[in-house]
Amino acid sequence: MADTDNIQEAERYHLDIPVKNEPFALKGSNSLDWGMKNRLSNIFDPVSSRTVMLAVDHGYFMGPTTGLERIDVSIVPLLPYADTLMCTRGILRSTIPPTFNKGVVLRASGGPSILKELSNEQIAVDMEDAVRLNVAAAAVQVFVGGEFETQSIHNMTRLVDMGNRYGVPVLGVTAVGREMVRDAKYMRLATRICAELGASYVKTYYVEEGFESVAASCPVPIVIAGGKKLPELDALKMAYNAIQQGASGVDMGRNIFQSEAPTAMIQAVRKVVHKDMKPEVAFELYQELK
Repeated sequence: MADTDNIQEAERYHLDIPVKNEPFALKGSNSLDWGMKNRLSNIFDPVSSRTVMLAVDHGYFMGPTTGLERIDVSIVPLLPYADTLMCTRGILRSTIPPTFNKGVVLRASGGPSILKELSNEQIAVDMEDAVRLNVAAAAVQVFVGGEFETQSIHNMTRLVDMGNRYGVPVLGVTAVGREMVRDAKYMRLATRICAELGASYVKTYYVEEGFESVAASCPVPIVIAGGKKLPELDALKMAYNAIQQGASGVDMGRNIFQSEAPTAMIQAVRKVVHKDMKPEVAFELYQELK
């Protein structure tokens, strides 16, 4: 029981200081619940409102792809430089140190391998397990225009409902199949659908023509996928152009862990994303650190 003797009269009301009620600066997120905002703050840097996500979830449909044969060897040393780690619950439990205290974005959809039709996914993680793992967000693939388009969108809306119940944001990942056109028109359609149906933020591909319209027409933050492995300077240019044209970050995998010097590369990417460093300067930093 609290000591009630000698209670001092409260007097520090700071009447000359207006009450502070700081808005949540992340695009389209100010009206979310506190828990949602708190989790998003473990993904997006509170100062820059941007993120460098390290994507290592490829194994859920590709198996041990190049650079991810031993995540304990190739990925764990990179964790100090990432704002967020995107992975599966199997890797999180088996390999990622529990001392990792930044945001985890959990891959929550799955089903087919690269041997089958990829759009035929289902929700593969219960939201209670995501909460048990203390994740910052759950990610689901959305195949707009794919064979199982409606099913994948329904996966996302069900996950959004569960996420709202538990205060967990959902990342809508716009998948691009072999027969889909990667242009601004398609990206506007896919990202807007994800946002309209409740995704807290969206991952999509950068396109050289018209990406500004993709970012402008999406009411929630967009992070770009790194995509296939590019020469380091080209990857840095892609990241820089995306950020300058409205993206809120990158979710890079192969362009980091398949780099000749992954630790140097992720540090260079951070400078581009958070400090607006020109790609040529960041490439020089990469070479120095390498």
